[in-house]
Amino acid sequence: MPPPGQTQLPDWDGLKLRVRTLIASHRVMIFSKSYCPYCNKVKELFRSMRVEYYALELDVTADGPSIQQVLAELTNQRTVPNVFVNGTHIGGCDSTYQAYHDGVLQKLLGDSKDAEPYDYDLIIIGGGSGGLACSKEAAALGKKVMVLDYVVPTPLGTSWGLGGTCVNVGCIPKKLMHQAALLGQALQDSRKYGWQYEEQVKHNWEIMVEAIQNYIGSLNWGYRVSLREKSVTYLNSYGEFIEPHKIKATNRKGQVTYHTAETFVLATGERPRYPGIPGDKEYCITSDDLFSLPYCPGKTLVVGASYVALECAGFLAGLGLDVTVMVRSILLRGFDQEMAEKVGAHMETHGVKFIRKFVPVDQVEEGMPGRLKVTAKSTEGPEIFEGEYNTVLIAIGRDACTRNIGLETIGVKINEKNGKVPVNDEEQTNVPYVYAIGDILEGKLELTPVAIQAGRLLARRLYGGSSTKCDYINVPTTVFTPLEYGSCGFTEERAIEEYGKQNLEVYHSLFWPLEWTVPGRDNNTCYAKIICSKHDNNRVIGFHVLGPNAGEVTQGFAAAIKCGLTKELLDETIGIHPTCAEVFTTMDITKSSGQDISQRGC
Repeated sequence: MPPPGQTQLPDWDGLKLRVRTLIASHRVMIFSKSYCPYCNKVKELFRSMRVEYYALELDVTADGPSIQQVLAELTNQRTVPNVFVNGTHIGGCDSTYQAYHDGVLQKLLGDSKDAEPYDYDLIIIGGGSGGLACSKEAAALGKKVMVLDYVVPTPLGTSWGLGGTCVNVGCIPKKLMHQAALLGQALQDSRKYGWQYEEQVKHNWEIMVEAIQNYIGSLNWGYRVSLREKSVTYLNSYGEFIEPHKIKATNRKGQVTYHTAETFVLATGERPRYPGIPGDKEYCITSDDLFSLPYCPGKTLVVGASYVALECAGFLAGLGLDVTVMVRSILLRGFDQEMAEKVGAHMETHGVKFIRKFVPVDQVEEGMPGRLKVTAKSTEGPEIFEGEYNTVLIAIGRDACTRNIGLETIGVKINEKNGKVPVNDEEQTNVPYVYAIGDILEGKLELTPVAIQAGRLLARRLYGGSSTKCDYINVPTTVFTPLEYGSCGFTEERAIEEYGKQNLEVYHSLFWPLEWTVPGRDNNTCYAKIICSKHDNNRVIGFHVLGPNAGEVTQGFAAAIKCGLTKELLDETIGIHPTCAEVFTTMDITKSSGQDISQRGC
C-alpha cells in the first residue's frame, strides 16, 4: 500500500506483459468498453462469423485506463475497440469491417481448424428483379451463387413463376392492362378522326388475360435460362435460416436440403395486406389474383387508395366495368396531394365512383348469387354503407415477407410493425454477412428499378472492388392511372416542410394534348408543376406531370434533375413541338401570382 495521500503508480512492465499475453493467448482479442456501440458492432461481426473472441471491458476493469495507455503506445491507437487476430493488430471498428470486406480477416482466421468451407459465396433469398440482378452480377464476377425463390400461394390458390412481383403480378401485367384500357379510349377517339366501324365493340377479359399470361410465361422461362447461362444455381424452394450462415430449403413436395454461404442477400419483397375482417381472405382478391383471374371481375369494389388501388380501378373502369373505390383517408399517400386529388377527379369524371372516409367492417359475405355483400363504416361518424359487388379487390398496402424466414435465429433486426429491414448505406443489416435490397428496406422506395440498381451495385461492392452506392435521391416514378402521373424529387408538402414556403417558387400550368383536341375531350385537365429552391439558383427540387405518357416524359427530366436542373436551364431549352413535355420549357406562371393557368391554344 502507498503512504496516505499518495497514488500508487501503475506497474507498467506488468501491464505490458499482461496485454501481450492476452493478445498471444486468444485467437481474437478485443479490448473494449461495455457501453461502446462500435465495440458491440465488432463483437457482432465475430459472432456472425461463428468465431469465438475474448473481450476485456476496460471500463469495468480496475486498471482499464492504464491498459488503454499501454495499447496506445503499442499500436498508436487510443480508441476502442482495439482488435487483434492471431496476434496481428487489426485496429478499430472501421478497420475490422474493412478487413472483413477485403477478405484479410478471413485469411488471418483461416489458419484455424475451426474454419469451415461454405457451399456458396452468395445465397440470395428471393428471385424478384433485385435478387436476380444481384445474382447475375455476382456470378459474372466469378462467384458461386444460389438463388432461392418460392411463391406462397394466395388464399385463393394463385401462384406464379420466377421473376417476382413486378413481372408476374405488378408492373408488367398492370401496364399491359392499362394499355388495354387506353386502346378502348383510342377507339372512341378514332371516330372523330374519321374511322368508321359498324359492329359493336366490346372487350373480352379472357382473351386479354391469356395473352398477358403467355407473355409473362415467356419472361419466367427467360429468367431461368439466364440464370443457367450465368451458372447461378436456382432452387424453387422456401429458404429459412436455421443457424448462422446456414439455411434450410423446402420445395413444394416438402423435400428439404441445407446450404451454407459466406454472404446472404434478402430480396423477398412484399405481399398484399388484408384488413383482418371476417371473409377477407375467403371472398376477396388482391392484385396477386387479379392479373390471372380466369373470369371478368364485373362490378368491382376496390378497397384502398394506394397507387395499386387506383391503377387497378382505373384500368378496370377503362375496360367498361362498374368500379367503386373505398377510401379511408387520402389518395396516394406519400405522393404530392394536389396531384393525387387531380388524379382522383379525372377518374371520377370518367365514371369511377369514390366512397370517401369509409372502411369495411364486420365481414364480407355472400349476397345474391355471384355477389358479395360489403358493410362499411364511416371514419367520421356512425354512418353505415352497404353494397353488393361481383368482386372485392383489397389494395390497402403491402407487408414485407421477412417474418417466417428465420431472421430471429441469426439476430437480424426488423421493424416489428411492418417487417421492414433497417440497413446502412451499403444495404447491410445489423448482422454483417446479411444484406437486404428492394421493397423490404425500411425508409426506401418500393420500385423495381431501385431494387435492380441496388442489387447490381451491391454485388460490385462485395466482389468487384467498387465503392459506388445506390442513390435513393431523386428517383423518378409514375402512377399508371388513366391520366398518368409522373414525379421526381420533392412533393410540394415535403418541400415546404424541408425548405419553408417562403424559400420556394412553384411554377405550374394546365395543358391540352394535341391528340385530344379533335375528339374534344378533357380540356385543361393535364397539369404540370415544378418546385424550385429560390436560394439555390432556382434549382428544380420537385417535378410533377399529369398527362399521357407521363412515364416517358418524367424519365428524361429525371436525368436533368440529377445533373442539377434549374429553372433558367429549362427556360433556355427549346421544346419539341407539338408535345406534352414542351410545357416545361415555357412555364412562366407561379402559384404565388394567382394567375389563370388555363391553356387556350397551342
